[in-house]
Amino acid sequence: MSKADNLSQAYKSRIVEMAWEDRTPFDAIEFQFGLNEEETIELMRSEMKRSSFKMWRKRVTGRNTKHRKKRKDSVNRFLSPKKY
Repeated sequence: MSKADNLSQAYKSRIVEMAWEDRTPFDAIEFQFGLNEEETIELMRSEMKRSSFKMWRKRVTGRNTKHRKKRKDSVNRFLSPKKY
């Protein structure tokens, strides 16, 4: 049983929304919901159609803005303005 199984549908929807956002790092999702990058990917896989998941994975793989350690030091945003 994963951590995502214990989340409400509203939280799952919010995590999917945050994961789709280009500027929201996986660290922000972990900070707010306790799901690390791997768990977020598993949630996305279970909540999305296969084709949508594949498109999302292709887009975010290696994207600097999704990984806080790869970001420039000048970028200091962390939490989404739509946080719960």
